Amino acid sequence: MRDLFLGLEFSILDTALLFLYMVPMFLLMVLPIACMISVFLTYSRMSSDRELVALKAGGVSIYQLLAAPILFSCICLGMTFFISLHGIAWGTNHFRATILHIANTRAKIVLQPGVFNRDILGLTLFARKVDPVSGRLQQVIFEDSTRDKNTSITVLAPEGEITTDARTGSLVFHLLNGRIYREEHGNISILEFADYAVRLDISSLLSGIKLGEIRPNEMDWQALLRLDKADASRNALQRKVEVEIHKRWALPMACLVLGLFALPLACVFEGVKRQFGIVLALVFFLIYYSLFSVGMTMGESGLLPPAVGIWLANAVFFLFGSLGLYLAHKERAPSLAGPARRLAARLRRLLPTRKEPA
Repeated sequence: MRDLFLGLEFSILDTALLFLYMVPMFLLMVLPIACMISVFLTYSRMSSDRELVALKAGGVSIYQLLAAPILFSCICLGMTFFISLHGIAWGTNHFRATILHIANTRAKIVLQPGVFNRDILGLTLFARKVDPVSGRLQQVIFEDSTRDKNTSITVLAPEGEITTDARTGSLVFHLLNGRIYREEHGNISILEFADYAVRLDISSLLSGIKLGEIRPNEMDWQALLRLDKADASRNALQRKVEVEIHKRWALPMACLVLGLFALPLACVFEGVKRQFGIVLALVFFLIYYSLFSVGMTMGESGLLPPAVGIWLANAVFFLFGSLGLYLAHKERAPSLAGPARRLAARLRRLLPTRKEPA
């Protein structure tokens, strides 16, 4: 992404559109952590202001306080679920289409009429006429000697066109009604064709981008289900499809799981400052995401069933969240605010302080 946006001269509109299409990928991870931090900071502030103590003294248990975080977590769950099933595919498909359109336009600009062009993968490409709007080519010569030093392929065609293949993420030169001259060890063979396609990786035109085949994490929900039913074997692709199917459900459910986990966490770290509370929430989310990533990797490699690997992090945090709620209800939850404040003070002493000028 860095090479793409910094190394190429995109227009402001293209750059804004590409960022817009990447937003669903970010939101799929941002919404669960935002839900967790929101619940944690809310009840941490109530705990610091002794509002929770006052509610308990009035006979309100911690279970009665679950309605608001559950409702908020369900709203975040619904938003994440919509992004997971529809937003990801919408963003990736439009991102791919925009990149291919830019690559197609760049190829038409690079391919100058009446000039032997060598700017695309080192291939030699000549066209007497090039239509920059439709991509139509006339009197085309194509030479490829990069695959084998002892073999040279020259293609002559009276016409052709430049297109893109969204499925493979490649740039395609369609040549029509021509001949292929193949020279190998001094021998020349001639083959006539009606339609000859030359596929080129768009990374030759756009640095930092390699689209390739559409991956499971770019597919919509219906495509994943069709691919899952079509291939019943336990190969690597099938495991990735199963992992992606469970992932589309597990990440939205993380909003509810992390929201419930954040409530007893606020009771455990009662009285910590807001800035330190955000750091604590980020640390616990990092633990969750690390466990989720390990489970996803083990599910794709076959070390664990995909369902077990993906739902492992949710199960662990739901277990600890339920235990924390029970201990907080019984007022047996350990208080870690004191050790946390002492650790923060020790870290501040270790950091160098800037001396003011006299």
